[in-house]
Amino acid sequence: MTTQKFDNLINGQWIAGASYTPNINPSNLADVIGDYAQADAAQLDSAVKAAQTAFPAWSTGNIQARADALDKIGTEVLARREELGTLLAREEGKTRPEGIGEVTRAGNIFKFFAGECLRLTGEIVPSVRSGISVEITREPMGVIGLITPWNFPIAIPAWKTAPALAYGNCVVLKPADLVPGCAWALAEIISRSGIPAGVFNLVMGRGSVIGDPLVNHPGIDAISFTGSQGVGNRIAQQCALKLKKVQLEMGGKNPQVILDDADLAQAVELSVQSAFFSTGQRCTASSRLIVTDGIYPRFLDAMKQRMAGLKIGDALAAGIDIGPVSSKAQLEQDLSYVQIGQAEGAVLVAGGQRLQCSTDGFYMAPALLTDTTAAMRINREEVFGPVASVIRVKGYEEALAEANNTPFGLSAGIATTSLKYATHFKRHSQAGMVMVNLPTAGVDYHVPFGGRKGSSYGSREQGRYAQEFFTTVKTAYIGS
Repeated sequence: MTTQKFDNLINGQWIAGASYTPNINPSNLADVIGDYAQADAAQLDSAVKAAQTAFPAWSTGNIQARADALDKIGTEVLARREELGTLLAREEGKTRPEGIGEVTRAGNIFKFFAGECLRLTGEIVPSVRSGISVEITREPMGVIGLITPWNFPIAIPAWKTAPALAYGNCVVLKPADLVPGCAWALAEIISRSGIPAGVFNLVMGRGSVIGDPLVNHPGIDAISFTGSQGVGNRIAQQCALKLKKVQLEMGGKNPQVILDDADLAQAVELSVQSAFFSTGQRCTASSRLIVTDGIYPRFLDAMKQRMAGLKIGDALAAGIDIGPVSSKAQLEQDLSYVQIGQAEGAVLVAGGQRLQCSTDGFYMAPALLTDTTAAMRINREEVFGPVASVIRVKGYEEALAEANNTPFGLSAGIATTSLKYATHFKRHSQAGMVMVNLPTAGVDYHVPFGGRKGSSYGSREQGRYAQEFFTTVKTAYIGS
């Protein structure tokens, strides 16, 4: 049986890749979703030049046509949410309900930014000089390079692409090589939306081959990247040398604080969801559970009991709570961190081993490590898998200090019934997003997303705050 080939989209045409790579289902290694094109530097150059050519007309064209196109994209994504959610579960390993939820979010993002096309505003202010007025407006940046990760294979391409197009930019999208299927499906929908050729281009392939050329291409005006801190730091340096605008989202080591007065059942459920759902492969996942003395024994017992009831298996199967890890390399990394934690003195009280399920895949039992300290690597470095460590503290003040004791600052949560502590934590948590009695993973599409310290660099993503990155401000003076 011949495997279907999926090509790159360059200047409105589907272009064969320099080579192809198989897209493998991590739930079932015998399932090949398709062979996806691998672009080379020449194809990348063609995509950038196509975007440059399309930019003048697109950036100054009819905003109603722009809004209609984005709305059409969102409508089709939502209409196909079950089909696309199944594809997402096959290629990335989220459970099918999680996949459908992510696709729904992607569709809603395009709908939101369809409206933003018509909501751009400016200012007219008086000059300090008589007879002169001042106009302050926003204009598109130009050609934007978008580099997206494997853990949200349709939502993150959507939340970068939709605002880029809404504000009049042209796009070259490079999705993660591990999960090209959802990005290709989104590109195919965009190609039929009425958006002119060259405005949106998809180049698939390895970062080592086309990542650096995309960042350093003289035709690229700005880069929006989501991925690892190491790669993000390198991109920031490269963009700084060329004075390119850059936006980075680079993960976290997010704390979930559990205070003595917390509702125990609620605290356990939000901790399990934050730490282990989506196989822990979310930059907003809570991998540090900071628990005060008074509730610690009961919380630990309840966590182990809840974890014992989790169902792990094929992401497409009904009733599954957690699917596979996304790849062999990621599984090996997750298991190695469990061993690192134990070597540092942590105690493995639940899970942490590879599992054999009904299909051959990258399955792992979620791991819970206790007796950990802030200095341990498992509390300093992002594991990006279903591995959570517990830090025991005396009270709120120590819990807050431990929560902030990290080089990251994306998301932070607190479980408490105290208005006093909740209010203080919201103000003093050194994170870009704070959750009170909610999982740290799970955010809305119409409000800002981003963090502090090593988690983020540049302006926020999503909602109306996206215009800060995807537009530039112009000040015009008008004399009488």
